[in-house]
Amino acid sequence: MYMALWRAIKPECIKLDLEVAWPCDSEGSPLTREKALWIIKEEVLRLLVDLHEKSGKVVNKKRLFTDLLNREKKATTAIGNGIAIPHVRTMQVNDVSFCFAKSEAGIEFDAIDGEPCHLFFSIVGPPYDDQIYLRYFKKIASILQYEAVRKAFLEAKTPDEVIKIIRDNEQ
Repeated sequence: MYMALWRAIKPECIKLDLEVAWPCDSEGSPLTREKALWIIKEEVLRLLVDLHEKSGKVVNKKRLFTDLLNREKKATTAIGNGIAIPHVRTMQVNDVSFCFAKSEAGIEFDAIDGEPCHLFFSIVGPPYDDQIYLRYFKKIASILQYEAVRKAFLEAKTPDEVIKIIRDNEQ
């Protein structure tokens, strides 16, 4: 059953201080940009899976991570304007799960515009439930088209503020 996006996200599935350091090899030397980028993506996706797990809808956390990572390998989910929407349909959840993380500093995530990502919205859902999964995806994309809304997410200080931004802008 479909419910409003703002009702679908739980405060415990929101992280407002996502930070990932640029990785180095074991001797402290810089890695190639491509290798470092994948290490960063893996770390971000692990953190997002941790948030999804708090929804109570994750069946297998390790496989969910693998499915998200494999989806990311097909094409970046960083859509530009500081936004990434890692998403996948997978049997590793029993219902659609939605989470949000914010990085004030920004995280390199291979965005199509080359800029770091600050806002990470993640949706995972079972493959047999396309309708709800696609509705949530479209709602997120619709909300994020407005610069004022993106700025509000960046300025949010509490999970309740994030939920209110979604509620106030959901149509």
